[in-house]
Amino acid sequence: MEIAPAPIALCSKEQQKVYQEWFELADSDGDGRITGNDATKFFSLSKLSRQELKQLVSLAQAGHEITSEILKNGVHLENIEPPTMEGLDAFGTKNKSSRTNSEPAVNGSAPSQTLSASSWFSSKSTKKTPSTAVTSIIDGLKRLYQEKLKPLEATYRFNDFVSPFLTNSDFDAKPMVMLLGQYSTGKTTFIKHLLRCDYPGAHIGPEPTTDRFVVVMSGPDERSIPGNTIAVHADMPFSGLTSFGGAFLSKFECSQMPHPLLDQITFVDTPGVLSGEKQRTQRSYDFTGVISWFAAKCDLFLLLFDPHKLDISDEFKRVIASLRGNDDKIRVVLNKADQVDTQQLMGVYGALMWSLGKVLNTPEVVRVYIGSFNDKPVNEDFVGPIGRVLFEKEQDDLLTDLINIPKKACDRRINEFVKRARAAKIHAYIISHLKKEMPTMIGKAKAQQRLIDNLEDEFTKVQRDFHLPAGDFPNVEHYREVLNGYSIDKFEKLKPKMIQAADDMLAYDIPDLLKNFRNPYE
Repeated sequence: MEIAPAPIALCSKEQQKVYQEWFELADSDGDGRITGNDATKFFSLSKLSRQELKQLVSLAQAGHEITSEILKNGVHLENIEPPTMEGLDAFGTKNKSSRTNSEPAVNGSAPSQTLSASSWFSSKSTKKTPSTAVTSIIDGLKRLYQEKLKPLEATYRFNDFVSPFLTNSDFDAKPMVMLLGQYSTGKTTFIKHLLRCDYPGAHIGPEPTTDRFVVVMSGPDERSIPGNTIAVHADMPFSGLTSFGGAFLSKFECSQMPHPLLDQITFVDTPGVLSGEKQRTQRSYDFTGVISWFAAKCDLFLLLFDPHKLDISDEFKRVIASLRGNDDKIRVVLNKADQVDTQQLMGVYGALMWSLGKVLNTPEVVRVYIGSFNDKPVNEDFVGPIGRVLFEKEQDDLLTDLINIPKKACDRRINEFVKRARAAKIHAYIISHLKKEMPTMIGKAKAQQRLIDNLEDEFTKVQRDFHLPAGDFPNVEHYREVLNGYSIDKFEKLKPKMIQAADDMLAYDIPDLLKNFRNPYE
């Protein structure tokens, strides 16, 4: 709702002075602007509900009903006193002290120069970011990446070995849920069931109907966008997929439509995982590599099975293996469970858990949701009334899991950022170690081949020399394959200042960021 400028001019000079003083109190970091977090804290002093705060604080406290007539007619505004703010003096004292408090001593060193509350970059190895640059957790992560992590990645070619550089759209993207499974396990139907409508490009049938990766996301109108267009779209987090070539991009598309659920979550539908004789047919692109790329981007993976497709093929094993390091994101859905009776369902569930135990290679039991996730009524002839109640409860649990994804999205962003930073550090140690092992003058080709052949031993040396966790090291075979295309002699030596900057970011900057800004989804 817009308020015409005329009534504002009717405020007295005394009132304008009060409001200016309040603005300075609410501006916790003194940067001349108020963030959403600042405003929330300040307006909470009015003791009004959020609904009333959405209108006008002064008018609400004066007892006026907020109508369009009152907003258009400014005759009453000069008679209204500034609103009452309980605890204003204490609030002002707290904010002023937060601007003048100096940093605590770090590792016994003397306190650094006095900083404002939002000047949370404490590393001495790089220049500090001005307080005006950071207004939220996501904004802070962007700054940290550009100033401290990306230089480390670029120096040691992290983007060629592990993951492409991040863009702003990677930080701003909505949470993503990917569905994986053999053909005809109900992946596309599952998305339609959640949306309660069709989406552009959705095809359903007993044969393999989804032959491409389809990103289902929010948009102003219903349309399908081809993969090559999505990959170069600055506002979409899919630019990294260009590395898989035109063969993949021709099998990739985006389906957009206006929908309240898609305003919160983006779904990724995938081609059916091949099994049996079909596995002999080679895909025209690196299917497992694409899944691995999405593994770092998605917030949840749903592995779909049905009672008649419990076998885990070789390709499915490779797909699940590519999710390594993201075990907390995996959920299993036993779909179409109303096609068998209760006794058979118990046997199916046991067989599925046995198969998954061999592939996931973890002692923890993965969460399995049982149900029939489509728009048809449950077949009670098979499952009976007890089965119907079970399916309803399981569906409610799964929906709750999905609903909670946006609430956890900010935490996931931080979690993935920290994982990436640790991976970049280990990568830098590996590359610099290989560089150090190369001879200065002659015999470089033989030395490089020896290092590549014995790469696992070199990983062990790096782990021992720098006291790094063995579980954080990358896949040896993948590194060996990539290294064959490089001259190790041209790699950079270890740069301790860059490593220290990453350490400071993990130890100080990110904790301070979490302390100064709240989760926007709470």
